[in-house]
Amino acid sequence: MSQTTDPAPAGVFPRLDWVEAELAPALRAAVATLPAAERLVAGYHRGWCEADGTPRAAASGGGKAVRPALTLLSAVAVGAAPSVAVPGAVAVELVHDFTLLHDDVIDGDALRRHRPAAWSRFGTPAAVLTGDALLVAALRALAEAPVGGTGSAVCELVGALRELVEGQSRDVAFERTPEVSVADYLAMAAGKTGALFGCACALGGVLAGAGADRVAGLREFGRRLGVAFQCADDVLGIWGRTARSGKPVGADLAARKKSLPVVAALAAPGGSAARLRELYRAPHPPTEADVELAGRLVAEAGGRRAAEAEAQRHLTAALRSLERAHPSHDAARQLRDIALAMTRRDS
Repeated sequence: MSQTTDPAPAGVFPRLDWVEAELAPALRAAVATLPAAERLVAGYHRGWCEADGTPRAAASGGGKAVRPALTLLSAVAVGAAPSVAVPGAVAVELVHDFTLLHDDVIDGDALRRHRPAAWSRFGTPAAVLTGDALLVAALRALAEAPVGGTGSAVCELVGALRELVEGQSRDVAFERTPEVSVADYLAMAAGKTGALFGCACALGGVLAGAGADRVAGLREFGRRLGVAFQCADDVLGIWGRTARSGKPVGADLAARKKSLPVVAALAAPGGSAARLRELYRAPHPPTEADVELAGRLVAEAGGRRAAEAEAQRHLTAALRSLERAHPSHDAARQLRDIALAMTRRDS
């Protein structure tokens, strides 16, 4: 692992090759324990193989491994080698894939990481069962970790999972709720997204044997960063580019989901907000023209500005929380680089 990389410009992800080198063998070993059918779906989802099991020439596509990077760097931040936190890094990556598989089913999103989503290729039952299998593998990875503190690590992950499910449940309920406040949304995001980011960072500290205060600082850094990331991601969900994100842009508006820019815009005064409320209450499914109009109205009503401001507020709070963990200088710099890149992506 290089600990002397130059700071990355805001919005540009720092190179995380060293994370892949630490993570890949253990992650592949964990996936290899799955039953054959789920192993195939998981490999396809991660971009390791085609739908027929043929290995891909460039077997990447599994995302930027941000959560594992946070776990490994958190261990380094409190004075340990990154290798001690590999079981935690594997666990959070498996849980992340579990949530993505289920989210795509719940949302009906047919595209993930520039390819057909697993459910659209293998069917809904296969995607759901693979998510379940990955969750079991994540818990096993922590329980069998060859270091101390595994009991605390498992408890950390279980607590995060409870919050994650609650946050996801709130997110689904928002689609049927006439009015959702910004505070309601942020509470949902703290569970749906912030809980796993917080867990990723805390696991690095726990597996490294750090004290409770330092672990708490790392956890809060991750939680706040997760909320900031969700706010920024909601902006990309409306104004991003599919070619860059690998996800269907505009799908949230087409489904009339209440992402943060929409929530803020619906609560705003003025004609644009009133017209947006009419669109969201219309009894008929939105047309392409309706989706395009909704995006313009959200921006005109100040929804984009509000979401970007919340992302910045939570990013600032995250970096302040990181200081509480008294991290080593170089690890702190790398964590800040990742945080900036996650929340200041170009749309």
